[in-house]
Amino acid sequence: MGVKIVLIGAGSAQFGYDTMGDIFQSAVLPGSQIVLHDINPVALEGVHKNVANFIREKDLPYTVSATIDRREALKGADFCVISIEVGDRFALWDYDWHMPMHFGLNQVMGENGGPGGLFHALRIIPPILDICADIQAICPAATVINYSNPMTKICTTVHRKFPDLKFVGLCHEISSLEEHLPGILGTPFENLTLRAGGLNHFSILVEAGYKDSGKDAYPDIRAKAPDYFGEFLSLDVVIRELKRVEAGSTPMSEPALRAQAGKWAERRIFKILLEQYGCLPITSDSHLGEYIAWAHDAADNKAVMEFWLYYRQWLAEARPEIEIKLHERVVPIMEGIITDSGYEEAAVNLPNEGYIVDLPSFLAVEVPAIVTRNGLKGIRFENYPKGFKALLSGQVGTNDLLADAVINGSRELAFQALLADPCVHKYEAAARVFDYMFVLQEKYLSYLK
Repeated sequence: MGVKIVLIGAGSAQFGYDTMGDIFQSAVLPGSQIVLHDINPVALEGVHKNVANFIREKDLPYTVSATIDRREALKGADFCVISIEVGDRFALWDYDWHMPMHFGLNQVMGENGGPGGLFHALRIIPPILDICADIQAICPAATVINYSNPMTKICTTVHRKFPDLKFVGLCHEISSLEEHLPGILGTPFENLTLRAGGLNHFSILVEAGYKDSGKDAYPDIRAKAPDYFGEFLSLDVVIRELKRVEAGSTPMSEPALRAQAGKWAERRIFKILLEQYGCLPITSDSHLGEYIAWAHDAADNKAVMEFWLYYRQWLAEARPEIEIKLHERVVPIMEGIITDSGYEEAAVNLPNEGYIVDLPSFLAVEVPAIVTRNGLKGIRFENYPKGFKALLSGQVGTNDLLADAVINGSRELAFQALLADPCVHKYEAAARVFDYMFVLQEKYLSYLK
């Protein structure tokens, strides 16, 4: 039963190869037509050649083509998967992270939240809106799955501009529960029922239970997780690995690195949320800290920086290959829509249709969802923790203003969105950062008038 799947941003070997490997392991998707699209013709040609050779060598029942013409690629598409960046990712990220801090606005990472996350969003949302405009015009019934960050800001804005588009955000952070909970609880992951929710990269485990006994597992998590994560270790092993890679050795995968490091660092904000709010976060300080006003003071900033340096080097040195195994959850979602399976997907980003009570409907929240031929329907949390919901509420204003700023091309609203961010506590510093970033990133921000 073939469908047409369009991968937008497929010139990135990491995205293209991982997604192709996911598709090739499916029992539902054989016979599908896959179209690779990117604005970089050289990178696209390389990925296309390798994917075509892989299909031929493995005698797989798929066809693949590639084009830099997005409108041509989208004709007749059933699924569109977006994973794009703009410009030199790390050079721009350096500005996002360090320019606010230079003027005294303390933030963690600067990729998805805080002042840096705002500028990242101001750059990347316009081209994603252009992509969505083409999808709306050419294949409006297609399901659109976004991997690009900043996820919450992108999804909130896209749904405001294109409310009828079947647009969903997908992130792999939820996989941390499978990585850690069996070790914390001493039981197989298959014996657990779990539901997590919040905002992307700012989410917690809300419900946990044992299948065999039917008992609530959260008391055990609260009791055992602190010892499991242990003291906050320095990432000396990461520094050793960075030096090894710089000397020409092949980088280890992130899971292998974590396994060698033992109990991982980057858990100070994590620990506070666990102890003070009674909630187990599903990610670590580098993500959580981007959304909380007091985070920079509490975060394991040394570990955040060390791992970021390794991550940057790893991406530069990694040589991705196509592997027929499941890397992400995009394929189960496609399969669930095609087969009308009704299965529960662990975490997707959708407009908040009452899924987390008291948060506005326009805000994209990350919740579990039921997948059917009609798309994805989020699952409502009846008793979402009030304390953590108060932290989530701090993101409402900046996301609301940002969406309007991008859609209307308003520099004034963009500045208001910056001032509304919980990590901005100095007006003059915010004004200087805003003006300097418009000079440094003029190519991407000139649409704001």
